[in-house]
Amino acid sequence: MGSLQGQNVVVVGGSRGVGRSIVEVALGEGATVLAVARGTAALKELSWERPGVRTLAADATQDTAPDAVFAALEPDVLVICAGALAPSAPVQDQNWEAFSANWEVDVKASFLFCKAALQGRLKPGSRVVLISSGAAISGGPPNSGGYSGAKRMQMFLAAHSQKEADRLGLGLRFMALAPMRIMAGTGVGQDGIAGVSAYLGISPADFLAGMTDVQTPADVGRAVVALAGGGLQGVSFTVSGSGLAAAA
Repeated sequence: MGSLQGQNVVVVGGSRGVGRSIVEVALGEGATVLAVARGTAALKELSWERPGVRTLAADATQDTAPDAVFAALEPDVLVICAGALAPSAPVQDQNWEAFSANWEVDVKASFLFCKAALQGRLKPGSRVVLISSGAAISGGPPNSGGYSGAKRMQMFLAAHSQKEADRLGLGLRFMALAPMRIMAGTGVGQDGIAGVSAYLGISPADFLAGMTDVQTPADVGRAVVALAGGGLQGVSFTVSGSGLAAAA
């Protein structure tokens, strides 16, 4: 694809799972890549296995996070992939802390970085991609608390931010990308598969066997590269085993 050759790519939540796949695909496209995550152990492992990547330990939900990240590397492409594990219990068995976990992490991190971008912290031409979820479209399972609503809010936030960027003449592009199927082999995916399977009373293997058109983490990484390369109209997109598409 080559669309990221020589560009700076920052992946917040880039040490594991989908975020790590985005890091790896961007590196393969010739980008300078900074992976940001809270866990130093996972970042050290990433640095050892992918020597070309830069790393930064930071909590993306802290108000100071955008300053720290942009000081480490000024992005041409900023990907927000940080997220909490969704709760796994019926609504009546959750407390508010569990129910709102994805609002306090996924949405808050997206909000802080979009806010910083709209305040002039990113140069014109920069692109911001928020990693949402197919649950934002399907509604998600009933034992996942506020997860689906939080992921939908990321899509709304990308749209609101784009309108503000256009109104202010900032020359920025905001997008949300929703992987449509839960993905085995990622921390969020494995936890979700176990939780939904238990809720439905079936085995994880049977749950996975019932899924079709499943994307891989690498598919998500390639979709991010395609979006960052421009040429696609719109704000919200999906990626599945069938490829990248505009969200309905």
